[in-house]
Parts: sequence; C-alpha cells; structure tokens
Amino acid sequence: MAINFVTFDMLNKLLIQNLHRIPHDIDVVVGVPRSGLIVANMIACYLNKPLTDVAGVIAGKFFDAGNTKNKIDWARDFSSVKKILVVEDSAASGASINQVKNRLALVNVEKIYLAAIVEPHAVNMVDLFFAVVPSPRMFEWNYMHHGFLKYCCVDFDGVLCRDPTPEENDDGENYRNFILNATPKFIPSQPIGMIVTARLKKYAEESKFWLRKHKVPYGSLVMLNLESAEQRRALGLHANFKAQVYSELKNAELFIESDWNQARIIAHLSRKDVFCVETGIMIRGGIKIKANFLLWRISDGHGDFSRCRLKQTHGRWRQ
Repeated sequence: MAINFVTFDMLNKLLIQNLHRIPHDIDVVVGVPRSGLIVANMIACYLNKPLTDVAGVIAGKFFDAGNTKNKIDWARDFSSVKKILVVEDSAASGASINQVKNRLALVNVEKIYLAAIVEPHAVNMVDLFFAVVPSPRMFEWNYMHHGFLKYCCVDFDGVLCRDPTPEENDDGENYRNFILNATPKFIPSQPIGMIVTARLKKYAEESKFWLRKHKVPYGSLVMLNLESAEQRRALGLHANFKAQVYSELKNAELFIESDWNQARIIAHLSRKDVFCVETGIMIRGGIKIKANFLLWRISDGHGDFSRCRLKQTHGRWRQ
C-alpha cells in the first residue's frame, strides 16, 4: 500500500504548469475553506484577482487586499461580477463540491469549479483539475491530520516539538527540562503508528509525560537504548537506528523525519519512503522526487518499485 504524497512544491508546480488553462476573464477567485483557500490564494496572486470564500460570495464581500497595487481592473463590488472561479484543493467523494454548488445555486454569476487534485472517479465532478492522484494519498498541508498516520513512523524532535538548543542538549538537567517543557510544533489529530526517536531510552518517562500533556495519540514509542548522548554521538546511530526500526515494520509506509541528512540515510537504508519536514521534500525509495511532476511507485511484484512519470493529456494525467 504505497502512499501518494503531494508536497507544497508539487502543488505549486502543478498550478504553474496549468495556469494557462484557467480562464483569465474571471472576476473573483473563491476558495472553499479551509484547504481550498490555499490554492485559491495562490491563483488569486498569480492572476492578480480579488479573493473571497463561499460565505463572502453569498454576502457579496471580497477579502481585504491590503496594500496590493494594480487593482484597476478589479470588480469594485459584486454587482459587477460576471464570472467566478470556485477552488478546492482536492475532490474525492464530491460531497464538499456538491455542498458548495448547492450554497451558490442562487448566486446569479457564471461559476467555474476547480479542484487542483482529484481521485479517478471524481474527474467529472469539477470543470477543471490539475492532476489525478488515487488513494491512499496525503498532502503536506494536512498529513498530520490524516488517518494514514497509523501506517507512519514519526520523528520526535523537530516534528512533534522543536529541537533542543545546544545549551539544552546537555544530557542532564537542562535536557530533562527541555523534554518536559518543549514547545509543540506539529500535534497530530490522528493516531501515529509509531514514534521513532534517537532520544535515549532513559528519558522515556519524561517523553511520555510530554505526549500525555499535549494529547498526542500514538501506538508505541521506540527510543535508542544507550547509556549517554556522548556514546550516541560517537557511534553516529541516529539515522541508522531509525532506518532499522522502519525497515522491520512491514506495515509502515512512511517515515516523517525532521532532519534532511537523516532523512536521506533512512530512505537509502530502508529503501522506503521518507518525508523531510525540514525541506518539504519527499524521498521515495532512496531517490529524491522531482517536484515538477507527480510520481508514485509501481510494483513489479517482487517488492521493488520503479518511478513513473505522469503525462498530461486533455486535462487528465496518465501513466
């Protein structure tokens, strides 16, 4: 079960590659809260168009554009609006798009519905889309709130909380205080399969206290069983340890790692997928994914995977 992971960089490249397909005579870009507003805001900035959301259309209000210049051609109010672009980040079941269509049914303007990414069965639910990406899939903007987290290994420092400073990382009282009081970073709303960290096992109780304090749902916590941080640094086992744990988990499909150097080693040793939070780059089977096209793995039936480039044909993406 390979995960199709879309990064912000991939999303932006898809948008740029398809910008010419968006009618440039639209008057307003309308984002469907919340994730649709990410794509809608990007489109509004690229095309220099006013932005609003679905409630704004119904109320006849645009978002404030701040000190944006070059607004000469913008519609002054909704009485002069003739065409709107309604934007979602993705379409799967079509429930969200259909709800929006019902809400906007009585708004007397031409409407174009766009979803940046659609599932194969959802291609006819919108007027425009950029790529077909089947499930299971995760997006960088919501991966910590996705049910697929139960198949993921997640790093601790740099992902769930900030990294310690050199002063805090003394393998003593300062470090213990850091673990107990570290500022949260990405707190998941879905259960993590396994937290895999190079923290020393002697700090397990402090780490579990922090997880309870911040209500982090997880299956298990795996830590490095060494005597001291000095020994850990001498052996250089951070990434190797994580890769070994990840490799041995048959149902683990993705490792979410904070550090770029460690992410590359984990992917290389495990030959499995790693997403690096630090760089926003997905590494698939030890090979960095280029962000100018979407890739996913094709099984050859023997556990090895090859890369597949998707080509655009008449608005659809195919192998």
